[in-house]
Amino acid sequence: MRSFRYLVVGAGMTGDAVCKGIRDVDADGSIGLVGNEPVAPYKRPPLTKGLWKGGEESGVFLKIADGVELVLGRTIVSLDLDARTARDDAGEEYGYERLVLATGGTPRRLGGDDQSFTYYRTLEHYHRVRAQSDGGERFLVVGGGFIGSEIAAALRVQGCDVTMVFPAEGIGWRTFPPDLARFIVEYYREQGVDVRAETTFESAEGFDAVVAGLGIVPNVELGEAAGLHVDDGIVVDEYGRVEGRDDVFAAGDVARFPYVALGKAVRVEHEDHANTHGRHVGRNAAGANEPYEHLPFFYSDLFDLGYEAVGDLDSRQEAIEVWLEEPYKKGVVAYVDADTRPRGFLLWNVWGKLDAARDLIRAGEPIGEETLRGLAG
Repeated sequence: MRSFRYLVVGAGMTGDAVCKGIRDVDADGSIGLVGNEPVAPYKRPPLTKGLWKGGEESGVFLKIADGVELVLGRTIVSLDLDARTARDDAGEEYGYERLVLATGGTPRRLGGDDQSFTYYRTLEHYHRVRAQSDGGERFLVVGGGFIGSEIAAALRVQGCDVTMVFPAEGIGWRTFPPDLARFIVEYYREQGVDVRAETTFESAEGFDAVVAGLGIVPNVELGEAAGLHVDDGIVVDEYGRVEGRDDVFAAGDVARFPYVALGKAVRVEHEDHANTHGRHVGRNAAGANEPYEHLPFFYSDLFDLGYEAVGDLDSRQEAIEVWLEEPYKKGVVAYVDADTRPRGFLLWNVWGKLDAARDLIRAGEPIGEETLRGLAG
């Protein structure tokens, strides 16, 4: 049996950040990092961004913290929390003093399951779709959210024939105000993408390859089988600890955590949260005992448009919009409560204002268009 002071389950961005956080506090404690992919931890955003723009693949791999023992191509399949042991799919057992679950999520599926279907998430998926794009195949992209919009743009920039289908009226419908989401549909059509909004996927007939971006389902099975509290993620406190134990933590995509500034529990799937929450929880696993109060941000590139966003971007909320000169080209959208207090900000082609937006969310004071013009200017 391999034994570690810290066992980190999941060797993605979050797992890597956890190890770095542990090393911030504990320079010598042994760390085991177990992941089911055959490659070392890497950044996921370049899979739909930089690698399609000529970025070197070697640049996606992360520098692992000192002294971490990587175990790749293995999946932890069972935990004995009382015995502080874990077992992988090859039957190997691991002992630990502190356990951190960074198991991430699995893409939602349509039902198609052959080589023409890719549920886009991993470096292997990038290799497959890139090879298909180099072969000039005709693509169907299913999903109009974060991944679907990015991969459709990436494929179109490569000169591929791309069709998008999704059931909503606009791209990013759950995130953006309705008029902006509809504008993006027309913008994508101008870029040569055949966008079929308000359309449900039924068949891949007529296409060479299908890429699905339908979000992820958190990988909670391991924790749930061990008796941990699960509610759209493994429930943790502000330190990343699971309920009822001081030796088990969860971080990143799989963790449902208290979002202090917004006064509710949430689960966040973006890069900034993976890195900051992972590192914070790693520090706490090593004894730092620091509450997580960060407001994570996310960003995207949609052809020549781009944005940064922070807080709760739910299109069902009321929104205040300020656009400079031409609508939907540059501006700020504030998502507000009934008292016009900000819950989130969309900074559309506006850069370097994330900290100012965070300060406004934390202040919790009513805002108006003048405040947004200050952010946008």
